[in-house]
Amino acid sequence: MFNGSLRRPVFSGILQIIQELHSKFESTIFIIAMSTLPELNELERILELGRGHLVAHVACEVSAGNMRFPVYQLTMGNPDPMLPAIGFFGGIHGLERIGTQVLLYFLRGLLARLEWDKSLNHLLQDVRLVFMPLINPGGMSQSTRCNPQGVDLMRNAPIEAAGRVPFLLGGHRISPLLPWYRGVAGVAMENENLALCRVVQQELLARPFSIAVDCHSGFGSRDRVWFPYAHSVNPIEHLADILTLEELFRKIYPNNKYLYEPQSVQYRTHGDIWDYLYLQAQQNQNKTFLPLTLEMGSWLWVKKNPRQLFSRQGIFNPSVEHRLHRVLRGHTVWLDFLMRAACSHGNWVVKGPSRSRLQEQAIARWYST
Repeated sequence: MFNGSLRRPVFSGILQIIQELHSKFESTIFIIAMSTLPELNELERILELGRGHLVAHVACEVSAGNMRFPVYQLTMGNPDPMLPAIGFFGGIHGLERIGTQVLLYFLRGLLARLEWDKSLNHLLQDVRLVFMPLINPGGMSQSTRCNPQGVDLMRNAPIEAAGRVPFLLGGHRISPLLPWYRGVAGVAMENENLALCRVVQQELLARPFSIAVDCHSGFGSRDRVWFPYAHSVNPIEHLADILTLEELFRKIYPNNKYLYEPQSVQYRTHGDIWDYLYLQAQQNQNKTFLPLTLEMGSWLWVKKNPRQLFSRQGIFNPSVEHRLHRVLRGHTVWLDFLMRAACSHGNWVVKGPSRSRLQEQAIARWYST
């Protein structure tokens, strides 16, 4: 038999071994989680490639079953808070992998160009770039629209729609077993959304001018660019800026495929995170924040390959390799344009009486019916 003085060191030693094994087990789970999510693996490779240019932080960690995933925040360019910024966001809906893939493709291209492109290096002295390419890794690992808690992150913000919304689609609190679940009333937003809001508030809303681009895919026949509001049919105060952006891009690329419209033209929803952040930005009238949502029309891919209809992934993502690369290349042009537009906003943002006229034109175009 052992006396008490001997038992304590033996017990402490066993406890230490158990803790070390638990720590190693958790690390193994984390590695496995990364290896089962190709988009996260590609993001990690880009982080290695971008050493010296990218600053990376883990905005939060999320769990999916027995796996843990990091939600990364990446920044590059000039951190001066008086300079403009643009944020690129994707992967909010786990089924829509193409949004994350477009941003990773764009980011990898930027890093490759920095090795030789003098104009891009100069541009990054005058603008801040922020990336959150994979906001819902747990949902993506499980091939679900929602996060692992069953919450749709685009219905989760504390904001109520004005008037009626489509049943279920507009957001509900019935059950996480049904799609478009908002979460429990009165509870804080999901960790992914809290991390997203922190990044936007710190990196974008604090600056005189900023743009946010959120990349999704939807079952439509057009590539659409949505802007607030989703919760209301009322026009926002920055329609003149969005109309000017659209016209600038059309002048450069007259045959472009993007259809600009307020989301409320299609349907209204509760809990839209970009409505929530836009309303926060409106508290400071001296700053401009333009949140844009790219809704890639997945019907464009499905109609060319109808077999995709029999796959959950295929409904929202191009499955044929050459078509995927065409999508990645095509949207890179628009993302690059927005980056340069954010940097040069002082050259195109209209002020004075002309701005009022533009605002009226935009209201007549988007809200006249």
